[in-house]
Formats: sequence, structure tokens, C-alpha cells
Amino acid sequence: MDRKQEQAEKARPCGLLKPTALDKITGRFQLHQEALPHLPVPPLQQTLDRYLLALQPIISPEELSHTQELVAEFRKPGGVGERLQKGLERRARKSENWLSDWWLKTAYLEYRLPVVVHSSPGVVLPKQDFLDRQGQLRFAAKLIEGILDFKTMIDNETLPVEYMGGKPLCMNQYYQILSSCRIPGPKRDSIVNYAKGKKQSRHITVVHNFQFFELDVYNADGSPLTAEQLFIQLEKIWSTSLQTNKEPIGILTTNHRNSWAKAYNNLLKDKTNKESVRAIERSICTVCLDAPMPRVSEDIYKSRVAAQMLHGGGSQLNSGNRWFDKTLQFIIAEDGSCGLVYEHAPSEGPPIVALLDHIVEFTKKPEVGKSPTVPLPMPKKLRFNITPEIKNDIETAKQNLNIMVDDLDIKVMVFHHFGKGFPKSEKISPDAFIQLALQLAYYRMYGHACATYESASLRMFRLGRTDTIRSTSVDSLKFVQSMDSPDKSDQEKADLLRKATQAHREYTDMAIRGNAIDRHLLGLKLQAIEDLVSMPEIFMDTAYAVAMHFNLSTSQVPAKTDCVMCFGPVVPDGYGVCYNPMEEHINFAVSAFNSCADTNAARMAHYLEKALLDMRILLQAAPKSKL
Repeated sequence: MDRKQEQAEKARPCGLLKPTALDKITGRFQLHQEALPHLPVPPLQQTLDRYLLALQPIISPEELSHTQELVAEFRKPGGVGERLQKGLERRARKSENWLSDWWLKTAYLEYRLPVVVHSSPGVVLPKQDFLDRQGQLRFAAKLIEGILDFKTMIDNETLPVEYMGGKPLCMNQYYQILSSCRIPGPKRDSIVNYAKGKKQSRHITVVHNFQFFELDVYNADGSPLTAEQLFIQLEKIWSTSLQTNKEPIGILTTNHRNSWAKAYNNLLKDKTNKESVRAIERSICTVCLDAPMPRVSEDIYKSRVAAQMLHGGGSQLNSGNRWFDKTLQFIIAEDGSCGLVYEHAPSEGPPIVALLDHIVEFTKKPEVGKSPTVPLPMPKKLRFNITPEIKNDIETAKQNLNIMVDDLDIKVMVFHHFGKGFPKSEKISPDAFIQLALQLAYYRMYGHACATYESASLRMFRLGRTDTIRSTSVDSLKFVQSMDSPDKSDQEKADLLRKATQAHREYTDMAIRGNAIDRHLLGLKLQAIEDLVSMPEIFMDTAYAVAMHFNLSTSQVPAKTDCVMCFGPVVPDGYGVCYNPMEEHINFAVSAFNSCADTNAARMAHYLEKALLDMRILLQAAPKSKL
């Protein structure tokens, strides 16, 4: 991510949208959205050239020459490539965004693995200093007040527009994250959103001891409840759910999507269950009041919290204290551990982190004014009737989840030696520097480069989501091969380092302007499926499978808060790496699967730390060249 993008990802508000006379009719948000450019379809020849270039560092010369033949066939004038390209261009003319619907379906809604670990990211927040239930509930109350404060900006359409390199960004994702929920389906899931319209959500869901409650968060006059009022309501919830519910109904949401869809239809046959599930789906968000985490030593504490945020620690711990289909779930444990987990389909990380930054700042504010003294109604407990069949579904889900919990290997590393200040002082993009360190760490561990995914924001365009920055390049490979070679001088190595970071910046720039290759190739492939033509050879090629097998799946999610986002690997033998570069340190979360003998999260974190330090030593030893 280059500097411009980094600024945008930090979600710096740059002035509100100026109201105009039209506002009353169309609303500021819609006016803003309509002014944004459409996502372009990149030129076909450009994408094919760049595809061959991206393959160079990750496949053998023999495989590459075979792929070159297939690409030559695909790009012939009047050939299949041109036909599909014209189809894509037609689609782009007729829609707001030629990619967004396709992407939502293929990346999320049709993805059948559980959302837990495989799709939903978590966020680890700094440990809070409360140590008991009183502190837990006071913090939860203040956090809910902060969420409602942010929701007011969304409802009034006064959310400051974000900019990237002087260009306004699409704000649509902010309008999708509250009052929404994923619904399982047998082949494809769907999303419901209750943020707009007459039936607007007025409640949140609170879960404690595996029991779900509907908590109305607005007074009769429409004003949000104060932290004091919310605390009183949370106390009521706490004292009526002291015993753990025997059946953790929420665990059903952790299952494989097809199994969950079957269980969901089963569950909803009962009228009481249906009403309870609908109340969860309609709620603004979920707040999970967790049991304390098992005590662990300081050095593994953050890694354990990351696991808690991603999966809840298993059926014996807090995994039943969730509804994983809910877009936003804030997690607050009795021991001060806290964070969130979110369902990925409606949004990327940056809007979630911007909301989080707002809430964290809000929780630091002192209480203002007196709370209304009106008596508040008892929060409604959501009841479930458990049939033997549902009990069976819960047992199966528990077993499957516990296997996933045991399989996830996650390490949170706080890199203390320097933050983004150092690469900046060397006039290098911090993101490019970190990505290159990842390349070096991987190469030192495995002796070769791999396909690497870094997400790039397409929010410069209307309804834009992401494209891929392919961090493994010809230049990155040249650098990592030279780094431990005795034949190269420090100066040569430093020049190669700078050249590789420059190449990364250029790819990033290209990606955020809609000119990367991954979504374009996906579009051509989906166009072929839609046109019912036989699948072009280029997509049946081994090289394409290698290019799409991301052993390193990475994302920079900067925040003002000293937090870190985390997610699971996207392939069985891969790593998930997320990082938040702060001024003086960098927070990393590295994940892998225990079931793969070749990967190890702590080992990767160790190699990453060494790579960052070695790259700093190298730059300090070699004077800046005229590159």
C-alpha cells in the first residue's frame, strides 16, 4: 500500500459533504456515490502481459513457455479473449460496478467453508484494566454508546468522506456493516440489511453464558440510551443468565455452510425459534459478554486473544457465545480481553477499523449530563426450543468446531525495533518495506518464492471492493536471492531492495486505479461461464492454479488504535498475515494450520522479525544510491 493509500486506509476525514438544495430529495450519501467514477475494465493485452510477468518468479521456465503459448492463443485478434473482453465491457456499461456482484457471490456468498477462521477476520484490542463483572459491564455500556454515536453519523449521512491521494472514496461499506446479517443457503448465502426503511433496527443482541437477549438501545423519544442506562440493562441481563445454557445454539453458525443451511431450515420450523433468530438478524450488532480467558503467560497472551476473537476458543469456552453470521460482534471478556469478529461479506477491514477507532476514542470520554430516570423494560430473553434433531446438529457443529480450533496456529507479534518511521526516513513506502520483508522471510524458510496476495482498495470507484497486489515480482525475487549471497556487495543488495520496493509501489498504484490483473482475469473466466462457452485453456492451466494458490495471504490494516486484525490462511499450506504499522512499532498477526507439517506461525514470525532487522542493517550500511 503506498503512502496515499495508507492515509486513506487510516480513514482520515477530510471535511463533510457539502449539503445542497437537492439533499432533501436524494440525500448526501447518494449524491456523493453518484459522483464517483465506474470501475474500468482494463485493456486485455495489458492484463495478459502483466499476467505473464507475475508468473515469472513463481513457476518454472518450462511451465512459463507452455503458458505463453496458451496466452498467445487467447489474445489472437477476433479470438476467445476478445469476445469475452467485449462481454465484460458490455456488462460494465450496463451496471454500477461490473465486478461487485460477482465478487460478493464468488468470494463470499458461494464460499462453502465455515466463516469461522476461513473467512471472518478478528481484531485484538488492547487489554482493558477491569478485572471483574462490574468493570466488564461498564466498559460494554460505554462501547455500545460509542457504536450508537457512530450509527448516528451513518443515519444522518454526516459521516466524513474519506480521501485517497486527493480522490474521494466510496462510502457504501459503512452503510452495510450495522443492522445486517448473513443468512445460510444450500448453495449460496444471502445478506439481509435492516439499516434503512420503516422497520429500522432499534435493538442490539447481547450474549452471555450462551444465552441471547434483545436489548432495546433507544428511548421512547428516539434518543440513544446513555452508558448509565445501558449498564443497568446489562446488569439485568447478567443476573438472569448466571447459569450457562445447556445448549449453545450459536455454535450452529460455525459449521460448514451447507450443513448450517440445513440446520437453519430445521431450526426455523418452530415459531419461537424463528422469532428469536429474526431478532438476532435484525439487531444493530452483537455484544458478547465472555467468560474470562484461561490465564496464560504474558508472551502468548495476545496470540490467545486473537484465537478467542477468531473462534471463541472452542465449545468448552466461548464459541457458543457468538452468532457468527452477524456482521459485527464485539467481544468483551471478564478478564479485560476484548476485540471483535466480523462477517466479511459486507465490508473490508478499513471501515471496521474506522468504526473501532471512533468507539475506542469515545470510551475514553467522561460521562456528560444526567441519565434519564425513567424505568427501563426488562431486556427480552430470546428463547429456543431444542428438538432432538437440533441437539444433534449442535453436537456435530461442536465436534467440527473443536477440530478447527485445534488446527488454527496463530501468533501475534509486536515488532518493537522500529515502526513505519524508519522506512519513511529512507524514503521507502512502509507497506512495500514490510511486504518485501515477508518475501525475504518466506524465501529463507522455503528456498523459493510463492504467490502472494495483498489486498488493494478499489474504493476510488463506485461500490469498489478490492483487487490483488501481487507482492512477488521479478524484482522482489532478485532481491531475496541476493540478500544472503556472498557474491553481492551491500550496495548492490540495497539497490535491489530499493528497486523491489519501488516495483511494489508501482503495482499498488496500478491496483488502486483499477488496473491490476486478478479481478480482470476472474471477470473473463466468469464471463465465459455466463456465455456458456467452453472454459478457455488459459484458466485450465497449471500455472493459473499456482498463481491462485496464495501461500501468503496478507493485508495491511492501519488503525489509530494499537490493535491488530487477524485472519486464517486461505490455503491449507499457507499463512495469513495481517499488520498494523504504528509510528514506533508494528503489530503483526500470523496464522497457519497445525495440520500442515510445513507451516508454523511462530517460525514465520521469527523469520519476519529477522528479515525486517536485516533489511534495516543493509540500508544503514549502504549509502542511498541514485536509483
